[in-house]
Amino acid sequence: MIEILSPTDVRRARDTGALVAHILQTLRSSTTVGTNLLDIDREAQRMIVEAGAQSCYVDYEPSFGRGPFGHYICTSVNDAVLHGLPHDYTLADGDLLSLDLAVSLGGVVADSAISFLVGDARPAESVALIDATERALQAGIAAARPGARVGDLSHAIGSVFTGAGYTVNTEFGGHGVGSTMHQDPHVSNTGRPGRGYTLRPGLLLALEPWVMADTASLVTDADGWTLRSATGCRTAHSEHTIAITDDGAEILTLPR
Repeated sequence: MIEILSPTDVRRARDTGALVAHILQTLRSSTTVGTNLLDIDREAQRMIVEAGAQSCYVDYEPSFGRGPFGHYICTSVNDAVLHGLPHDYTLADGDLLSLDLAVSLGGVVADSAISFLVGDARPAESVALIDATERALQAGIAAARPGARVGDLSHAIGSVFTGAGYTVNTEFGGHGVGSTMHQDPHVSNTGRPGRGYTLRPGLLLALEPWVMADTASLVTDADGWTLRSATGCRTAHSEHTIAITDDGAEILTLPR
């Protein structure tokens, strides 16, 4: 299903996006060496509930997961890159943490992810990974405008990754959002320009470049949810929800 939102729903999406951005930035500011992943999840729950929003994750039960996700945010550390199930882990100096959050407010969903280093350590490989995902995200957003094709966005994202020497996994990527979290069109993190669905005003897309340092292969953790690099290398993930407008793309999940 591909939803084209009305101007009223796009306005609602701005509020949802602002909430997601606020929660992620609050969690980033409060996360330090010694923070437990379960505490991050509890704080995300508190802020979602206090805002009158609904989690998109707690009851989420897709074919690739093991039962309902049961938590409010994805917390992926180091070699974990997607769907990181919060668990009893205390963050250490230099850990690379990715937080991925999707909520619904007023009947409209927004989805965003950030990656950052915990503490004072700045491993060069980790800094480069995060930078690549952020640059790829900006490239994808810059390519998004009415009349563009999904393949144009995928090509822009993938070009950043390949230019930085990374290989790209195509099992998971960006997607449409609207009244539900995962919709068509799928937005791969690499692709051919001029192919795929034609973008039009009112379409919401969650673009989410993610990459692994030395592999394109994933393995699923014993928890049935967390996806890790097959080689144990570090990973990073960046994501924004955008709205296609008459003039281009509006980023809905930028911190205000």
